[in-house]
Amino acid sequence: MMVKNKIAIVTGGLSGMGRAVAQRLAAEGAVVFVGARRAGDDAQTASLRAEFDDSVQFAQLDVRDSRSCNGFVEGVIAARGRVDILVNAAGIYEEAAIAGHSDRIWDDTIDTNLTGSFKMIREVMPSMLTQGWGRIVNIASVAAHQGMANNAAYCASKAGLLGLSRCVALEGAANGVTCNTISPTWVQTEMLQSFIEADVAEGASRADVMAKYEASNPQGKLVQPEEVAGLVVFLASDAGRAMTMADYQVNAGSLW
Repeated sequence: MMVKNKIAIVTGGLSGMGRAVAQRLAAEGAVVFVGARRAGDDAQTASLRAEFDDSVQFAQLDVRDSRSCNGFVEGVIAARGRVDILVNAAGIYEEAAIAGHSDRIWDDTIDTNLTGSFKMIREVMPSMLTQGWGRIVNIASVAAHQGMANNAAYCASKAGLLGLSRCVALEGAANGVTCNTISPTWVQTEMLQSFIEADVAEGASRADVMAKYEASNPQGKLVQPEEVAGLVVFLASDAGRAMTMADYQVNAGSLW
């Protein structure tokens, strides 16, 4: 197995790409710690705990809060002695036009998508540098490369994540620590499903809405969370040693 016995942290791992990543890492033999705002609620994680047994541990984590990040990482190190892999998958998305754009949407988006990733990297970096091995994968977006009206906060947060990752890669290179980003297009997750349901609620047919999203890329098929997870596992393995300071677009040929 590619990551057997590695100690991994996945933020935002209760749903979507984060959940698929946690599941794939565990299947490949890693010991996985999932951190999310809702992860401290047993009712929210009961089905996941039953599914994953002891291969995945869940704990509350708010990546916007420095103390929460510090306490989460310290807990993992206390339990397992180290952190080998960090996957920053926690993220939010909310649209707003620049004219009249609220501080709340801007601050929440930047604090979660960009600053939250920075805070988690800051916590794991010292131990990774000391042990001479580490893998950091940040989930960005094709929005890091392309603009879209009414998406200034999201595009800025994901573009910033690319810049952050390049700096981390350079600081970690001499000590065996890699840092990469993955930039997916639309992925068939719970978040996308909520957008679909909103369109349906406004009167559009479900078939037409699905066709619209599927037609958004030249392959005509939505990317699946498991496809992103497979790339994460490769980048997090020994085989990914020389792959760092790079962004990998899982875009099905789409610019967005």
